[in-house]
Amino acid sequence: MRRIEVVRGDITEQEVHVIVNAAHEGLCGGGGVDGAIHKAAGPMMTGECMNLPFNSNGERCPVGSCRMTGGYDLPALYIIHTVGPVWRGGEHRELIDLSTCYRNVLFMVQNQGLHSVAFPCISTGAFAVPKSLAAKQAVDSVRAWIGYQKLLYGKTKDDCSISLIRFVCFDDENYDEYLKLFPDGYEEMNW
Repeated sequence: MRRIEVVRGDITEQEVHVIVNAAHEGLCGGGGVDGAIHKAAGPMMTGECMNLPFNSNGERCPVGSCRMTGGYDLPALYIIHTVGPVWRGGEHRELIDLSTCYRNVLFMVQNQGLHSVAFPCISTGAFAVPKSLAAKQAVDSVRAWIGYQKLLYGKTKDDCSISLIRFVCFDDENYDEYLKLFPDGYEEMNW
């Protein structure tokens, strides 16, 4: 059995293979989740981010994309940095871009053969995506990815390396939104 779960806690304290950073395009740290992860992981992780190349728009990681670094001083082995959308009223692909973040991270975790991943509440802080919409989009995106894995691999679920997907909520408001979608705090399923 594989598991999706929701916890109230600090993303930097998660003992999983991968934690996800809700980053900015420059991957240089900032406030909220991004700043906390840079601080907890230490300067070597920030240095690794600074060595990643820029694209032609001056971004190390465009919206919806992801980049992987070591976990350094964190309990997690790796960090996958992804850039969520800034809320502009919902008419500018924000929820599509948010879904792309979750999907790309899961594909990267799967492709690396890793088994557990913890997501923060991407784009619900300074990027201002409404928490109820963000929670629903996150859960729908993960479930859609699981559905894709079932189609891709059929009944041979061992082809999927991921056995734990965790949503980590730092505040009560986000946690309450996820609990509406997972009243028991978790869901066990095959994929």
